[in-house]
Amino acid sequence: MPASELESRRNSSQKRKHLVIVVLVSMASVVLILGLVFWCIIWMKRWKKIGPEMQKDEFESPLFSLATVASATNNFSCANMIGEGGFGPVYKGTLGTGQEIAVKRLSNNSGQGLQEFKNEVILISRLQHRNLVRLLGCCIEREERMLIYEYMPNRSLDYFIFDQMRRVLLPWQKRLDIILGIARGLLYLHQDSRLRIIHRDLKTSNILLDSELTPKISDFGIARIFGGDQIEAKTKRVIGTYGYMSPEYAVDGQFSVKSDVFSLGVLLLEIVSGKKNRGFCHPDHYHNLLGHVWLLWNENRALELMEPCLVDSYVESQVLRCIQVGLLCIQKLPEDRPSMSSVVLMLVNEEITLPQP
Repeated sequence: MPASELESRRNSSQKRKHLVIVVLVSMASVVLILGLVFWCIIWMKRWKKIGPEMQKDEFESPLFSLATVASATNNFSCANMIGEGGFGPVYKGTLGTGQEIAVKRLSNNSGQGLQEFKNEVILISRLQHRNLVRLLGCCIEREERMLIYEYMPNRSLDYFIFDQMRRVLLPWQKRLDIILGIARGLLYLHQDSRLRIIHRDLKTSNILLDSELTPKISDFGIARIFGGDQIEAKTKRVIGTYGYMSPEYAVDGQFSVKSDVFSLGVLLLEIVSGKKNRGFCHPDHYHNLLGHVWLLWNENRALELMEPCLVDSYVESQVLRCIQVGLLCIQKLPEDRPSMSSVVLMLVNEEITLPQP
């Protein structure tokens, strides 16, 4: 082959290689640019949806900077992480003033979303009661969504009553005080606050305890506001915790103040017994904790339900009254359950004759 033709073919091959490289680089650049455009569109939509809204004064809650929260929690170190729930991880922190805080940080794979975050900020910032956890503020910066609460050194109720060692730290009188505190907090939500609130997720892990073991109802992410004369509502999206849900809510999505009363009844029986409703098993029958209590009640053996570690501190009449109130709260039909004002009255006044569940 002539040298000139060989050189011509070599040049043609190099041109093809250069063309392929140019095409590939161009395609990669187009894909990258399109990806950035789509990301910006999604980010802008998300920001328009929650960004500007969440800085309005309607939240009635102070805004913390990301730098402040990061500094308080040692940059969200694992050593500062004290728990994790449906919302995301929870960190303990200390502000520059020395005040201890609990930071709930919304995670990307959270079971709760931005709407629940907004819902909790709006609701809890408008509520003030000694048996409700106090929101100190929130952080809305970049992609971060965080709630800053007062720190509860004794964690949550389930941390004590379901633990073999720690359950002894809650004698009967303290458990009774916790029951009354939860009931009063729920009465405030249903009747005495500026808003009528249905919590919808009342459970032991959502009852926090301060340094004096005073109960504080927390986690208002899925709570609902009832206005005017509204007494019930229905939803296709049933969210909450099985074992605490009322039957009409779990099956039909129908909820009301009586749904919270049912959850309180479950809580009450768990506090007395030290056993979980969900996952409860008994060698003699297939019932859950609620069915087990009903069997004991009908056989006049209700005191057998009581947590064994309470034997040295309990008052028989108070334990039996709490069990009876718990059974009244968990009755199948909502109209058969007492209102929260009646529940509180039945718990504090031992002279009142209680109806039979």
